[in-house]
Amino acid sequence: MDPGGEEITRHASSALADVDINGWTQRFDLLSDPNRLEILLCLHRAPGICVGDLANVVERSENSVSQALRVLRQQGWVSSTRVGRAASYRLEDQTVHDLLHWIGAQHE
Repeated sequence: MDPGGEEITRHASSALADVDINGWTQRFDLLSDPNRLEILLCLHRAPGICVGDLANVVERSENSVSQALRVLRQQGWVSSTRVGRAASYRLEDQTVHDLLHWIGAQHE
């Protein structure tokens, strides 16, 4: 073994402890789906949008959008508020909000 190898190995090992690998893997997995990413971008720009309006914007069925929102809500990324029979949604996760800014999303 290289004499400096132990120190390098220790540094490499400590890098793995610094990051929530499972959490980031899950975030990137959720963000890798184009449908969910489009929904997140819309929620970022238009907080409080209802499912029907969101479905029209992303050109998908309300059922498809509702399913994606359910996954995002289970992860704590979005929240919903009932307004009569409709539900409005908004982005809640600050890290996801920051990531959306990083990829170019802006507020109006």
